[in-house]
Amino acid sequence: MSGADAILRPTRAYRPARTARTVARLLPVVLFALVSLFPLAYMVSLSFQPLGNILTVSAEIVPRHPTLANYTGAWQSNDFAQYFANSALVGVGTVIGTLVLSSLTAYGFARYEFRGREPLFYALLASLAVPSVVLILPQYLLMKDLHLVDSLLGLILLYISTNLPFSIFLLRGFFEGIPTELEDAMRVDGVSELGILWRLILPLAAPALGAVAIFTFNGAWDEFPLAFTMINTPGNRTLPIAIALFQQAHTTAWGPLFAASVIATVPTVIVFVVAQRWFQEGISVGAIQ
Repeated sequence: MSGADAILRPTRAYRPARTARTVARLLPVVLFALVSLFPLAYMVSLSFQPLGNILTVSAEIVPRHPTLANYTGAWQSNDFAQYFANSALVGVGTVIGTLVLSSLTAYGFARYEFRGREPLFYALLASLAVPSVVLILPQYLLMKDLHLVDSLLGLILLYISTNLPFSIFLLRGFFEGIPTELEDAMRVDGVSELGILWRLILPLAAPALGAVAIFTFNGAWDEFPLAFTMINTPGNRTLPIAIALFQQAHTTAWGPLFAASVIATVPTVIVFVVAQRWFQEGISVGAIQ
């Protein structure tokens, strides 16, 4: 046996073991992905099926006779388009407000020394442990005193306040990882603090900002209890309320309900796909810092 054969022989014997370890690592991930995606795929399938096939033994994973009647019925019923526009306005407004306020606050926590900084920061983190349902009544009374009940502006302000603690926590960790020497060089050139934040810190913190934007938008887009409590006028209702209207006291429009759920899912999927790279990097770096 030559020396070359002696070198290659262990390598060939090692390949099956390495393949088995790779399969053992990937198999749980693949199974988890399939289990997670099956409800979504089944919902999409039901949204294309005729009304008579839904929730019956004849329902199919892949419909043989797909129809768009459920989508047209969902879009044209109960002012669904108006509710979609309201949710888009609330989601975008919440993202903008959260990014502005959390960036300024997180930069202050990361770069400035002041009395009570750490106790105040940990008090913000402690607020994450309070269930949001417990705060509905105080929030309603506050919005009533401010004359913001039954308004999209009041809903945006409440969503911003809900998202601020986690956003500040994530951005502060990212800001602290940015070298201060870069900021000192800009101060020597006469750049103001807001200029440093806008021209240096925020561009470098784009991954963390992308993660905050995804969390904030998805939370505002899908939120139901607070919107259902605060909004009374039909023209101000958001998309989760519109979906709930397909369920009546005695009957449920299952076809339009599944179609409306698919429509409501599309924007969140698009936002995540577009900002996926920023989301992954922002979460990993923000958690390490």
